[in-house]
Amino acid sequence: MPELPEVETVRRGLSPVLEGRVIARAQVNRPDLRWPFPEGMADRLTGARVIRLGRRSKYLLADLDTGETLIWHLGMSGRVLVSGQILGEFVHAHPAPEKHDHVVLDIEGGARITFNDPRRFGAMDLIATDRLETHRLLAGLGPEPLGNAFDEPYLVARLRGRMTPIKAALLDQHVVAGLGNIYVCEALHRAGISPKRQAGRIAAPRAARLVPVIRDVLAEAIEAGGSSLRDYRRTDGELGYFQHAFRAYGRAGAPCPTPGCPGTIGRLVQSGRSTFYCPRCQR
Repeated sequence: MPELPEVETVRRGLSPVLEGRVIARAQVNRPDLRWPFPEGMADRLTGARVIRLGRRSKYLLADLDTGETLIWHLGMSGRVLVSGQILGEFVHAHPAPEKHDHVVLDIEGGARITFNDPRRFGAMDLIATDRLETHRLLAGLGPEPLGNAFDEPYLVARLRGRMTPIKAALLDQHVVAGLGNIYVCEALHRAGISPKRQAGRIAAPRAARLVPVIRDVLAEAIEAGGSSLRDYRRTDGELGYFQHAFRAYGRAGAPCPTPGCPGTIGRLVQSGRSTFYCPRCQR
């Protein structure tokens, strides 16, 4: 499932194509993905101008001049491809339609945005912009990990008294929005904290140090264009490459990269998900 860096990379690729531009034609090729599309979605999008393209957690948010916002989740296998002319610069010719091209947006100026999703776990919805925070997918989300509201005092307070493993606490979208399995594993390894340790028993100074570590991991992943493990691609069709910088995730049996650590990366299953960590230097 794409995590915050992958979604942010897609947002940055789409922003120059969408922001300030009119959706000349919206084509919806099936009635649903993970859930049914909103009624009349193609007509509601056609002719609308995108005022701003944002992101909340793992969701893309396109604010429209019609007073609605398009909420877009990529799902497990969703890929977004930009083709055609962008600001007068040739990028990619429009490809031949594919079987799983479920939503196609033709943008004024010649660009085309195609959402291809073989497994159909993606989702799109439309809601009045002034009611965005009440949407069931967004209501109750914690602060953005790259935003000012996610700071050391906040995280220390939210972890205090929690008896769940620290990994589960960081994956809780009510605690912090957008973190997923990959980047929590990477952040805990860098911080030297065992994913099995109870969140509420981590000393405040150690918990506080997680904040800059999480920020650094996410920033580096965004700079690398995200992590391509299976289906994820950037909007230009290229792979992200942060997976080549993984220190823990997916490296079971490999030597721990922490300087001076003689340990080996191990794997365990927590809440049905693989956790990768070093049992020697993560305490």
